[in-house]
Amino acid sequence: MGQPVVESLHSLEAALRREQKKVALVQEVSRALSSEGDLDSLLELIMQKVTELMEADRSTLYLLTEDGSQLWSKVAQADAPGETVMIRLQVGDGVAGWVAQTREVVNIPDAYADQRFQPAFDLKSGYRTRSILGVPMMGSQGAMVGVLQVLNKADGPFTRPDEELMLALGSQAAIAIENARLYHSLVTQNRELSRARRDLERRTRELNALYEVEKELSAALDLDDLLSRILAQAITVLGGGAGSIALVEPDGALRFRTVQGPAAPRLIARLLPHGTGLLGWSIAHRQPLVIDSPASDPRHAADVAAEIGVRPQHLMVAPVIDGDDVIGGIEIVDQRRQVRDGVTDADGPWGDDDLKLLVLIAAQAASAIGLARRRSEQSNRDRLASIGQMLAGLLHDLKTPMTIISGYSQLMAASDEAEQRDKYVEQIQRQFDLMAGMTREVLAFARGDTDLVLRKVYLHRYIEELATQLGAATAGRNIDFEIEAKFDGVAFFDEQKLMRVFHNLTSNAIDAMPDGGHLRVTVDKDGEDLVWSVRDTGPGIPPEVHARMFELFATGKKGGTGLGLAIVKKVVDDHRGSIRCDTGPSGTTFVLRLPIARSVDTGSHVALAAE
Repeated sequence: MGQPVVESLHSLEAALRREQKKVALVQEVSRALSSEGDLDSLLELIMQKVTELMEADRSTLYLLTEDGSQLWSKVAQADAPGETVMIRLQVGDGVAGWVAQTREVVNIPDAYADQRFQPAFDLKSGYRTRSILGVPMMGSQGAMVGVLQVLNKADGPFTRPDEELMLALGSQAAIAIENARLYHSLVTQNRELSRARRDLERRTRELNALYEVEKELSAALDLDDLLSRILAQAITVLGGGAGSIALVEPDGALRFRTVQGPAAPRLIARLLPHGTGLLGWSIAHRQPLVIDSPASDPRHAADVAAEIGVRPQHLMVAPVIDGDDVIGGIEIVDQRRQVRDGVTDADGPWGDDDLKLLVLIAAQAASAIGLARRRSEQSNRDRLASIGQMLAGLLHDLKTPMTIISGYSQLMAASDEAEQRDKYVEQIQRQFDLMAGMTREVLAFARGDTDLVLRKVYLHRYIEELATQLGAATAGRNIDFEIEAKFDGVAFFDEQKLMRVFHNLTSNAIDAMPDGGHLRVTVDKDGEDLVWSVRDTGPGIPPEVHARMFELFATGKKGGTGLGLAIVKKVVDDHRGSIRCDTGPSGTTFVLRLPIARSVDTGSHVALAAE
């Protein structure tokens, strides 16, 4: 065999080995593209194999930025580690920028002869670029992903087969990069979803805890019960073993108002100086704390803990702040294992999320405590105001019998007849009895008493007494008073209380007719009811007063207390009767319906007087 033939065979064998090596490298790149998940590692591997496959000095992979305006050299292969630099190109600048702009392959055998080449990089690094092959990396949807570029092929310029191979590799790399980006995007989204799920679970737990606390607050009977319910819920939702709530006393000391746990009997109602212990520090500095191994903390009140026999392992405290004032603090100790959704939580210290929840509970407790205190203060003020108004009403109502007593006293002084004087004395005595009855009635109304003394009443006698009493009240006021009895039989009611009703209604009628008018009282029978009506010719009751006229302290007259009609309504209700008011510009009529026969109200204490 001749020399030319041997050389030809050797050349073919070398070419075959190169092609086999290329096939092996392509397969290796394909396996890497299908298996490598980390984007940076994938790109490093792609460029290493591409450089070897294309028999080039170095290679660079540029990725297109999201806005499509720049190329960044994500991976750049160099001869020495120190030569690698980050390259940023505007799309359209340089060879790679031109490829990104036109999306065409560029194959330059002599770089310095091409005007698109930028020699500044060679000047900076000392490298000499000869040949360049650059291809666009197109994704699965035809979108530009980046540019793949190799420099200085070992045996001369890059060939057409090199271009085809680079395009295939660039396309595979683009799809792999898209998949890697999609994978990382999904991983990031899953992480965000997991974080959002944990946040949602935490928020749901917080809302459930606050809801449970709010339910307990609404069921509380007093401040101590309120604090006990708050503490119990806080211990439950935070998985504590014990806890306490202390409130700040006027002198700044802390008093434990409620305690739960083994130390409760020794700690309840105990006073601590201002700032004592971790709870006192939290209150003094208005800061929540979560502490592991409190015994090693210098702020821990070790002497108090030893005295009451506790050694807390974990502790959380939060100040209870109402507006600008720190009114107390809440403390949870000794975390215990909990079971949530069938999973047992691991033992360990509380975290920031637990502390935030305790702060929320403390804020809710502060609002409830502040509201309870303000309600108590307002209740006391209202009680004093009510007593004052009742006394004012009583004094106002005493004017009528006092006026009558004054008149009879003058008549008695001017009379020489003993019999007439005895009558005046009798009338004066009745007024004193009426005044005593008024006093008892107001006090009974204030206490909520409903005592009645039902007796048989002969209406003709009662009407005579009523005429005397009301006639004296209207005397000298230019009021035409009359009383008409359309029924004068027998009925059962409390004479004194009903007399008080007519005095109150008459007093209102007199006030409604300052210039005089007509007042008419009638009594009649309707079936089993005794019907009374009291009518005046005043201007009527204003609508805003009429709607609530029987409520306590509702009044439409200057200096009025609103007590009279409230008492009227109560007396009628205690008799199991009803009262109606018709009013208008021509006057006002009150209509009372009372049972004629004895009727015992189960809500009242009724004494049945002997006939």
